[in-house]
Amino acid sequence: MSIFIAATKSGSSPVLYLLLIAYAAIWYFVIRPRSKRTKEARLQARNVEVGDKIKTIGGLIATVMNNADGVVTVKTDSGVTLDFEARAIAGKWNPAPPVVEKPKKGRK
Repeated sequence: MSIFIAATKSGSSPVLYLLLIAYAAIWYFVIRPRSKRTKEARLQARNVEVGDKIKTIGGLIATVMNNADGVVTVKTDSGVTLDFEARAIAGKWNPAPPVVEKPKKGRK
């Protein structure tokens, strides 16, 4: 008990400030961006519509056939129809366009 009283009477400790700064930095650079990404992914998964190409958390790419009551029915390109929970949808699938390199001008 006397140690606690002595610590509170001695004033603010620089260690306390360092811990607060470290916590704030971890929150700002790690926790906050992760929660933003999670929230965006949840919103994107909820906003899928019939006809959208989607990607599941398992990597399956398919087209949405039905979206009702938290169950999303999808159809793969090979014709297989599958049912997924809405939380298993990672988001809409937008393939990146192929990168075409321009020939460099100069000596041949």
